[in-house]
Amino acid sequence: MEEAEKADVIFVIGSNTTETHPVAALGIKKAVRYKGAKLIVADPRRIDLCRFADLHLGHRPGTDAALINGLLKVIIDEDLTDKKFIAERTECFDDIKDSLKQFTPEYVEKITGVPKERIINAARMYANAKNALIYYTMGITQHTNGTGNVRALANLVLSTGKIGREGSGLNPLRGQNNVQGACDVGALPEYYSGYQKVNDEKNQEKFEKAWGARLSNKLGLTATEMTEAADAERLKAMYVMGENPLLSDPDINHTRHAFEKLEFLVVQDIFMSETAELADVVLPASCFAEKDGTFTNTERRIQMVRKAVEPPEEATEDWKIIIKLSNAFGYKMEYKSPADIMDEIAANTPQYAGISFDRLNGLGIQWPCPDKNHSGTRTLHKEKFTRGKGLFTKVEFIPSRELPDNEYPFILTTGRMLTHYHTGTMTRRSAGPNEHVKEGYVELSHEDANRLNIKNGEKVKVSSRRGQIDIKAKVTDMVSQGIVFIPFHFKEAAANMLTSRELDPVAKIPELKSCAVKIEK
Repeated sequence: MEEAEKADVIFVIGSNTTETHPVAALGIKKAVRYKGAKLIVADPRRIDLCRFADLHLGHRPGTDAALINGLLKVIIDEDLTDKKFIAERTECFDDIKDSLKQFTPEYVEKITGVPKERIINAARMYANAKNALIYYTMGITQHTNGTGNVRALANLVLSTGKIGREGSGLNPLRGQNNVQGACDVGALPEYYSGYQKVNDEKNQEKFEKAWGARLSNKLGLTATEMTEAADAERLKAMYVMGENPLLSDPDINHTRHAFEKLEFLVVQDIFMSETAELADVVLPASCFAEKDGTFTNTERRIQMVRKAVEPPEEATEDWKIIIKLSNAFGYKMEYKSPADIMDEIAANTPQYAGISFDRLNGLGIQWPCPDKNHSGTRTLHKEKFTRGKGLFTKVEFIPSRELPDNEYPFILTTGRMLTHYHTGTMTRRSAGPNEHVKEGYVELSHEDANRLNIKNGEKVKVSSRRGQIDIKAKVTDMVSQGIVFIPFHFKEAAANMLTSRELDPVAKIPELKSCAVKIEK
């Protein structure tokens, strides 16, 4: 995050950074105001960060791949690529050149709505910078072509060689405080800790030896696939920890229907969430201030969390709950503290091999940290990539699965706001945030409001093919004509009552950022 100040150009796409990652946003604003960095923002909304931007690319939701391909087409056509980097550190560049032929600035303008002059200017600004950083979040991943969007950004970085040094790179800003850490230690259906595939025979043998148990080599289900499996009655029981899918999953009516089919539901959480209300058993967990452990943040930084207060009443630390369950099932776990668990992680996870609690003072350590004498790795990919050479990948522009039509003429996109967090399980129980913003709203343009005779603050009905909600209208210049935005924190006007279950076929992430809706008085 500190490297923003070393960038000449910062390109933010699919991230309302000032509201969803305010600490990272401070670094970006500081780089622009005091270090002379140029800022490009690509977002369907005129978000707060646009105030600091040299260029705003206000593309239509779901057209990210076309926009990024258009930028790369300009860079190639104007001979702005880093030929030495491409030759020495990448492969398959010639394959993608042919695939970009149609993505002229004129063609991309028709798809995205971004004027061709802005596309050309953005491509030149990025390519001509000595150092350039790209930041992205779920604004580009929560689409049916989300994987393609990220691969298109990787193509952009590889073509210009802007990676592997400070002030340059491709940076996903993680959606929650320990998303990175959870993935690192195996909270994914196809990996053991350290991104070691479960269907690899050597990995299976390694972890069977470490844990003294027989392990399956079958890939598991993602969260979205679990809901579908529950609906089809192939999944009989579910154990949900610190998650509230009955507000955060797409098409909530379907999610509730699927969860009600489960024979047994366990929820482990700190509050009685909407999902916990459906549970057969609720296990009361402890919050961050009531336990010792680590979080690994968005820049791979493993940080200590220290217990400040005792958990209330029956609540207890997550790791203790899991140990009790495991022992009841007949598999003996004998960890005495979180430090013991970190030692086991280090013994089986190459990236964490040098990590132990006694080393995690101060600002923590960034992985990979291969041994106890290593100070951690600030910048990845300096000399080579994990796979050896960086791979260029052809990326097609695939429109969103559900586009506006006569019946549902608006594109709905969803997201977070600064005041509230995720499903509001914590922030809506906090007096300050809840007083600041008490209810949900739908942003719509002045043009659309005038046409529909809708006044600012008036209650309207927003409907999709999956459901409808009553919600207050917020007439604003933040959205363009034909686009509406709803924050998803509010159960009384739940945006995910409307959203689509269509999935990215690779990552299995739902298309939460684009669906068709209608608005009525």
